[in-house]
Amino acid sequence: MAQQRDHYEVLGVERTATQDDVKAAFRKLAQQHHPDKNPGDPGAVSRFKEINAAYQVLSDPQRRSMFDRFGQRSEEAGSPFASGGPFAGGVVDISDIAIDGILGDLLGVFGVGKGDRGDLTRELEVTFEEAAFGCEKQMTYDRVVTCGDCKGSASAPGSTPERCTACSGKGRVRIQQGLLPIAVERTCAACRGSGRVVRDPCKGCRGSGLMASKNTLSITIPPGVEPGATRLVQGAGNRPRPERPAGDLEITILVKAHPFFRRIGDDVTCQVPVSFTQATLGGDVEVPTLEGRAKMKVPAGTQPGTVLRLRGKGIPRRTGVGRGDQMTEVTIEIPTKLSARQRELIEQLAVELAETVQPEQRTFMDKLRDLFG
Repeated sequence: MAQQRDHYEVLGVERTATQDDVKAAFRKLAQQHHPDKNPGDPGAVSRFKEINAAYQVLSDPQRRSMFDRFGQRSEEAGSPFASGGPFAGGVVDISDIAIDGILGDLLGVFGVGKGDRGDLTRELEVTFEEAAFGCEKQMTYDRVVTCGDCKGSASAPGSTPERCTACSGKGRVRIQQGLLPIAVERTCAACRGSGRVVRDPCKGCRGSGLMASKNTLSITIPPGVEPGATRLVQGAGNRPRPERPAGDLEITILVKAHPFFRRIGDDVTCQVPVSFTQATLGGDVEVPTLEGRAKMKVPAGTQPGTVLRLRGKGIPRRTGVGRGDQMTEVTIEIPTKLSARQRELIEQLAVELAETVQPEQRTFMDKLRDLFG
């Protein structure tokens, strides 16, 4: 395996180079060796990756410091000091990690726990037709926002929070461990990371700087949306702390069941009953569609279970071009109450039909002979 070059050598800068020097060198080399500007050079991709990797390390003060101390080993895969490792830059932030066992119990003494980002999940129900053709829906839900009385300061109107003396207003405290060559950093317990201490708390939010509020959003449902689809509204979630941005709102679309239709992809299906005479002689019948009533031609001799297609009567395609079809399954209604005259006519018809073997009967008899020999 080829030995990786020194990051400073790759960018052509001295070890004393400033951040501006590093950035300027990177821009110059990236423009020169970008693969798009060297289409016929197979080595341009590897050179550009090497330049980018060097810049990622040297542009980050903590990663650069670890590289200066430990060289390439600080960036090797699996190194605890590499980017993404638990001790990246020689400092570990334990404020947002939860560790089980004895170590977890020790960290719990410092109030360490998994941070809340303020994200919310809600469900929005729409009708079958609204999901098919799209719509605008108003959605009202509860969220946590900045207190309107104190504007998030947590102090009563007319008073001002004081600088936290425990962390010197930084909101973070760092503890140097004697056994490990790392500094453990955590949220300041005195000010809870705000860097300020409230002496006269706001009565409206009881010193939290936050309050519950109703929020109404207008949600655009695109045509053809499927059940279970999600929409993400950035910044519409809870504000976890006054100084932090609000989380996101993820909306899951629920679609009400329809009394007639079912959806299969971009097609809709339904069942339509026709009379014995309509199925036998054929004709036009009235059927429901997503846009109201329509005429459907039933061919003569239509059998039960036959599926007839109405083109372009389905769901608008999500690509924005055309619509699916409506697949209508025919069911045959058999009369249950007959007058004496009706019974007589059907008996006469039965005598006439007995002389003619119907296609379905022929197929059934063939299968029966094959089964029993």
